[in-house]
Amino acid sequence: MTFVIFFLSLFMVFYVYVGYPIIAFIFSRYRSRAVEKNVWVPMVSVVIAAYNEEDAIAETVRNKLALDYPSEKLEIVVISDGSTDQTDALVSQFEEANVRLLRQEPRAGKTSALNLAIPQLKGDIVVFSDANSLYDPGALRALVANFSDPSVGYVTGKMVYTDEDGTIIGDGCSAYMKYENVLRSVETRVGSVVGVDGGIDAMRRDLYQPMNADQLPDFVQPLKVVAQGYRVVYEPEALLKEHSLKSSADEYRMRVRVSLRALWALYDMRQLMWLPQNRIFSWQLISHKLLRYICFVFLGALFLSNLALLNQGGGYALLFLLQCLFYLMVIVAPFLESKGYKLKIVTFSRYFALLNIACAHATYKFVRGQKQVLWTPRKG
Repeated sequence: MTFVIFFLSLFMVFYVYVGYPIIAFIFSRYRSRAVEKNVWVPMVSVVIAAYNEEDAIAETVRNKLALDYPSEKLEIVVISDGSTDQTDALVSQFEEANVRLLRQEPRAGKTSALNLAIPQLKGDIVVFSDANSLYDPGALRALVANFSDPSVGYVTGKMVYTDEDGTIIGDGCSAYMKYENVLRSVETRVGSVVGVDGGIDAMRRDLYQPMNADQLPDFVQPLKVVAQGYRVVYEPEALLKEHSLKSSADEYRMRVRVSLRALWALYDMRQLMWLPQNRIFSWQLISHKLLRYICFVFLGALFLSNLALLNQGGGYALLFLLQCLFYLMVIVAPFLESKGYKLKIVTFSRYFALLNIACAHATYKFVRGQKQVLWTPRKG
């Protein structure tokens, strides 16, 4: 039995992070669904949900006003989610520049804010921005061009972390996003991407469906679009610049929150894991999301079963040594960082461990029935 657990766990860890991307890439070579892009300039509404974002909101609004897009075809709507600082006053200064302020009172979270705002928008296309998201000047045109293809219902852009202070979490999450963006490119060619970035997303307004307050918008809404028969695609030319988190604790809390809400989203949308009319997407959803969130189980089982098999030969001893070295790098990473050592393998190891521990924590909360609707916005 120990042998079975060992080899199954080893296979699953490999499949989740390496095997699935390779299979998806091979599949995309035989079934490449290119997006038919053409120049199209529809009415666009940029929606920004904000809670106490006085440090960032003015710069974000100015960034959206400066986008390379006709001003008469662009409206910017900021939903202040019960903000108690100067967020509302700062947004009000832009009212003459196609910027509207909506206030949600009492505070009810980002998802409820979107449910409130969407019916009041003028745009045919809705773009979702975080309160600290800065777009490249051509990002909006790049996003919108994808909607000239009638099969496309949702588009996600590319996040790039601009924090170059060398902190481990900044470097680690940048490497993680590079990996995710390559995978999104592959999944787009297959048909639809599974994961999107909530800081630079766009969708057809008439496809929007209200969500429960605890649901993760940038996970559930794309799934709802797929359920309606449309594609979700990745646009690498639509760039979002955002600072990474400098603190491991901040990054960890954010990952636990996102993972918990994603697990509930998978539960709520579980019917998509078996779509007779789109079994390829079901395979993608299970491989890229469900198995990724529970991979900590396979990692733990691999370590323990490997420990039990140490007396079975050199191969088991070697793999166990490699695992121990990996986790040792995770433990010593803060010390190495404090001494000025910036080794990529250490950076990657620590961030990989952080992600999986956060998933384990979120799964524990999920099993206990805990949900999270409100949170303090992430700070770069």
